[in-house]
Amino acid sequence: MIIYGKNTGLILDFNIREFNFGGKIMDNRKIVVKQDIVDALRRIGVKNGQDIIVHTSMSSFGFVCGGAQVIIEALIDTVGDEGTIIMPTQSWKNMDPSYGVHWEEPKEWWDIIRENWPAYDKCITPTNSMGAVAEMFRNWPGTIRSDHPVRSFAALGKNANYLISNHDLSDIFGETSPIGKLYNLNGYILLLGTGYDKNTSMHLADVRANYPSKHMEENSCAVMKDGKRQWITYSTLYVDGEDFTDIGDEFEKKYNVSKTKVGDADIRFMKQRDIVDFAVQWIEKNRK
Repeated sequence: MIIYGKNTGLILDFNIREFNFGGKIMDNRKIVVKQDIVDALRRIGVKNGQDIIVHTSMSSFGFVCGGAQVIIEALIDTVGDEGTIIMPTQSWKNMDPSYGVHWEEPKEWWDIIRENWPAYDKCITPTNSMGAVAEMFRNWPGTIRSDHPVRSFAALGKNANYLISNHDLSDIFGETSPIGKLYNLNGYILLLGTGYDKNTSMHLADVRANYPSKHMEENSCAVMKDGKRQWITYSTLYVDGEDFTDIGDEFEKKYNVSKTKVGDADIRFMKQRDIVDFAVQWIEKNRK
């Protein structure tokens, strides 16, 4: 809905921003250009040759001049040809409706969804709730995406093939998964405007830790097998990440996490092994 004010000009719905007749935007956002991102990455220790998993909330920055494209370009420029960028590109809508992924649809439709939801295609299937940067990154020239039909990752750079290959259906976040392999490479985590609740690497701690409620579950999804769409069921570890923010808060009290800001976004950079090893200990002590 658009409302025209008598003296104030044009006001857009949802109170997102106001315009006067001169076209001036009246809001508190900051504008961010590519060089701002490059400078911030170098400030917190991102260097040529590093292997980094990246989580991004572009809306946290303010206005990014060039959008997702310049964020990806800044990452590529900073890690160079010898480095690797990896991002989660999950398509969790391709899960059984009973798992809650189609919460907005009536239960009477669930069988229809199971029978007709498109099979995962790593070249086509879009990401779900991963953000604009991850969605663009999966299509970036040279990027490769893993074969997992629900919890895929995409990577670009020197170690992309190693990280992405053979992503086992049941070992979503374990030792043979992309985040397990990143641990083997002594890689890094970069949080661009996101919190620890989005820190996928911490699921590796879910796999390694022992805690009373740890259990396996069955998931189902649509895949292509022998040239035909099939609805398959597989067993994997149940994870939810509900305590990741608490773990992150405690982690920052004991470890040095490099921090800066770009626009309005908080940026964090850390060694993956540090947070995973800490999370294993925290989970075994605190998780029920």
